[in-house]
Amino acid sequence: MELIVLWDIDHTLIENAGVSKEIYAAAFTALAGTAPIEPARTEGRTDRLIMRDMFQRNGLAEPDWAAVEAALASAGEERLHDLSVRGMALPGVRDVLKAASVHEGWVSSVLTGNIAANARVKVSAFGLDPLLDLSVGAYGADALQRPGLVAVARERAQRLRGVSDDVPVVLVGDTPRDVEAALATNSGIIAVASGVHSAEELRVAGARVVLPNLTDTAHVLGVLETFAAH
Repeated sequence: MELIVLWDIDHTLIENAGVSKEIYAAAFTALAGTAPIEPARTEGRTDRLIMRDMFQRNGLAEPDWAAVEAALASAGEERLHDLSVRGMALPGVRDVLKAASVHEGWVSSVLTGNIAANARVKVSAFGLDPLLDLSVGAYGADALQRPGLVAVARERAQRLRGVSDDVPVVLVGDTPRDVEAALATNSGIIAVASGVHSAEELRVAGARVVLPNLTDTAHVLGVLETFAAH
């Protein structure tokens, strides 16, 4: 049974220990010539929206996206070592990604608000990149709003991996925006209360399956298989 599994990164697969906020602040400073007045607002937003919001709140015109993306990529690359030292892969993640990566008929990748370069930085900092099919993932430069990323990942899975257009998609993420993206695109959702949002908040957002973490590999795979069977 075929399935496209799309994992969020921050607070679902990894703990970034504040490095993400530092990346946004550094990119903003490089472009604006001054530090932002307050930290970036993230919580499942795409990098396009996060940076647009930062410039608006600081009363500045938003630069050309190509310049913004380049600044983000540079800031991310500079913090790869810091991330590897201060952050961590969350408990159970390595095992569950490995199991999903070898499951027959499954494509296991990412759906993240991070631009592709920084998504790769974040998973490679903890050696997770070989366990994910990153070329078919969807990233923060691919759409303004998170639901738009689902179609991007599906198209890439079809084009690059020969997946048929009726294969189910399941998102795994830790924010209400992950849940909303799944519901808006008729995708499955496994919500994980490993970030700042409680299990109750994720249920209120519409998630039927809410896990405390990804430590029980057999259970996570079992849940994913129920989506594949639909």
